[in-house]
Amino acid sequence: MNTSEFLMIASSIVPDRAAVVFDGREFSFAELQERVNRLASALAGQGVGSGDRLAAMQVNCNQCVEIYFAAAQLDAIYVPLNFRAKADELEQMLGIAEPKVLFCGERYLPLVDQMGGSAHSVVLLDGKAEGVRTYEDLLQSGETEQMLFPEGDDEDTTVIMFTAGTTGVPKGVMLTHESFSGYLLSNVEPADPEVEETNLLTVPFYHIAGLQAAMAAVYGGRTLVVMRQFEPVEWLTLVQERQANRAMLVPTMLKRLMDHPRFGEFDLSSLDVITYGAAPMPMPVIRQAIQEFPNARFVNAFGQTETASTITMLPPEDHVLEGSPEEIETKLRRLASIGLPLEDVEVRIVSEEGETTGVGEVGEIVARGPRMMKGYWQQESATGDTIRSGWVYTGDLGYRDEDGYIYLSGRARDFIKRGGEMISPEEVEQTIMSHPAVDEAAVIGVPDLEWGETVRAVVVRRGAAESELTEGELMEYCHERLASFKRPDSVVFVSELPRNVMGKVLKRDLREQYGAPA
Repeated sequence: MNTSEFLMIASSIVPDRAAVVFDGREFSFAELQERVNRLASALAGQGVGSGDRLAAMQVNCNQCVEIYFAAAQLDAIYVPLNFRAKADELEQMLGIAEPKVLFCGERYLPLVDQMGGSAHSVVLLDGKAEGVRTYEDLLQSGETEQMLFPEGDDEDTTVIMFTAGTTGVPKGVMLTHESFSGYLLSNVEPADPEVEETNLLTVPFYHIAGLQAAMAAVYGGRTLVVMRQFEPVEWLTLVQERQANRAMLVPTMLKRLMDHPRFGEFDLSSLDVITYGAAPMPMPVIRQAIQEFPNARFVNAFGQTETASTITMLPPEDHVLEGSPEEIETKLRRLASIGLPLEDVEVRIVSEEGETTGVGEVGEIVARGPRMMKGYWQQESATGDTIRSGWVYTGDLGYRDEDGYIYLSGRARDFIKRGGEMISPEEVEQTIMSHPAVDEAAVIGVPDLEWGETVRAVVVRRGAAESELTEGELMEYCHERLASFKRPDSVVFVSELPRNVMGKVLKRDLREQYGAPA
């Protein structure tokens, strides 16, 4: 199923219902369809067609939803970019994707201008700038009639979403129309005139969870209330004012809400479903949340960009801590799990030899199904490393219990998850080692109650600078060169790094020595 049909179906069934609410403005499903039609028409007039890339760099906004569905109408490819990227990171992503059009917010235009000589045209999503076309001007140049459905099939790439690479170079995950429609048709009810729901979205659209939530809201005829970025008081206010039924939060957000001094001032009783994921959930946080949101059903969703998001889920009933002492003990144990595989995907845990592991045996989590990624854009070697015999190797280690529930036990590739963001240690290490006073560096993740994990750098100073370089100086150096979530939160100075006989840094040893929380 082509994903452009999600909007067509909903706009036919509930045309007058609010589809998107952003910045105090509402767009009905009929209005959203009309704006998408205009945008697709205008882009087609500029020569955008099948396979062309349309990139967007902006905080969450209604235009991000419109750009995606216009791209789907044209069988073009949507490329959401991390709006916190620095110049070098953005240049890498644009160089890989080579978009025909780049939509960006006014605040990011100076960063885009640093690229210079790029082949793409730029469209400004807000504000004005001399010589740059605005989004609304482009929209008004299009026709309201819907474009003909694309001739491509469900296996055409509809999104390229960047994720961290093991070499520090971002990888563009290719997701097809089937990647999204396969999940939604199996797990989401279509729009219904008798059923109204409001979904409060805080997760960024460049994250698979954010984009998937937006598509689910459109297909399900739900009203999507979009926040630019997460802010506790605004979130609490919107839940109360819009009577939100659904919300997706990463553990860091959930903790910040409950820790906020004004948390108790708001009526949050409308919340029926709270989905969390994208980072490890500390047990004290989820147990507190179950108490603080007594009317809500909690869902732990586990997945990654390469699997088009959720592949396992801990359902609401496993969050209800009631029953006999034995039943409560079982549920408390399961709260630490990522639940059971969804019906539309196969999930295994395999040994290094590719054999299925037994109960309690740790192995790598692998998944297979029609909605898995197509591969990495223009990176055949990386694709071959991740997709083997039709199975996507997630890089996450875990084990099953006797009831089939899956528990995480680490990450095979040493990636760090900070507040739902994936961080490549190699990228941070390269930046640190570019400092003239640094000889060697290794980066590890350390447990953190608020963020899930934070970044710690273990550094060997260079020569005469050994007694001069400070933690603060090095962190400021990284602040100028890396997105904020990637820079180290702490630095440990050592005389040497542990290595094996082949010269590889032994990160397991580093975690044992320096992996304690700050």
